[in-house]
Amino acid sequence: MSTDIQIGNVVEIDYNSGTYIGEILEDRGNSWLIEVKAILKHPTQGDLHNPNQTEGVAFHERKALANREKLNGRKRKTKLYTGEIPSYVDSLKKAYAQLKNELKERNDDYGKLALEKLADLDESFYQKIYNK
Repeated sequence: MSTDIQIGNVVEIDYNSGTYIGEILEDRGNSWLIEVKAILKHPTQGDLHNPNQTEGVAFHERKALANREKLNGRKRKTKLYTGEIPSYVDSLKKAYAQLKNELKERNDDYGKLALEKLADLDESFYQKIYNK
């Protein structure tokens, strides 16, 4: 954790298996209240406690946090972001495509099920965002 981080800074934060770019709005002791601006890594699909498993687990579908959604990010997982902030839609498309390609390369049961969940997210949520 950097002691240089303060309210108003743009930061990178790992949150619920995804990675986001956001702006710090408030200091909450051990965490920051952060407003999402862009996505760097799409959240992982499946059971986080049993990675790569498909049998006998609750296989969760995880969508990326929305543009301007607020999160409580742990200070120790927060670092300053110095790059250019992409548009939310462009970052979502890129993070989605990256995860989709990684899952296709797996060519296993986990990859296939995770791709199904990802396709459901795209149809149910992401296409509406892209077409705004």
